[in-house]
Amino acid sequence: MSCPICKRETDPKYRPFCSKRCADIDLGIWLKGGYSIPSDAPEDIENAEEEADAAQKWQH
Repeated sequence: MSCPICKRETDPKYRPFCSKRCADIDLGIWLKGGYSIPSDAPEDIENAEEEADAAQKWQH
């Protein structure tokens, strides 16, 4: 099995990754929403707009 980040052989200690570095990179991608699935559903768009409005109000 190869590491999904860098394609090197995996290390059993960090499986499915080859190192802590690649595991941390993957975690960062998850936390930033990099693995999200786009949606065209109207309720998802409405929720996203509401969350964006709330975040914008919170920043000011």
